[in-house]
Amino acid sequence: MNPLIIKTEQLQTMIGHLEAELPLEACGLLSGKDSRVEYVHVIRNQAQSPVRFVMDPLEQLTALEWIESRNLALLAIFHSHPAGPETVSATDIDEAAYPVVHIIFSRPGGKWQARGFWIENRQAREVTLQVD
Repeated sequence: MNPLIIKTEQLQTMIGHLEAELPLEACGLLSGKDSRVEYVHVIRNQAQSPVRFVMDPLEQLTALEWIESRNLALLAIFHSHPAGPETVSATDIDEAAYPVVHIIFSRPGGKWQARGFWIENRQAREVTLQVD
């Protein structure tokens, strides 16, 4: 699997969203082409929970339509685990519905870190996130 390429500014956009939603989990989508992220789609966590996320269906649909209308691809889903774990949870694996990279943000030591995972057949394997 190719690394997912993310610009520093895009990473900062995601982290800003995570910070604004604390102590709740935050979520969103990443779109682009050829494993290169071009746009961050911030989506509201309808669950309003510190341990679970459910993307607002209308915001998610709007983002997916926007992606399709620009001939881009859905490359990744991101969400935070404000209190851990630093990897995908059993719930993340159970609810993985799209064949895309799943990015988990966690805060070991109070600083956000991102890890990417490909979830398939109830197994998660790590994917390199390359920040340009």
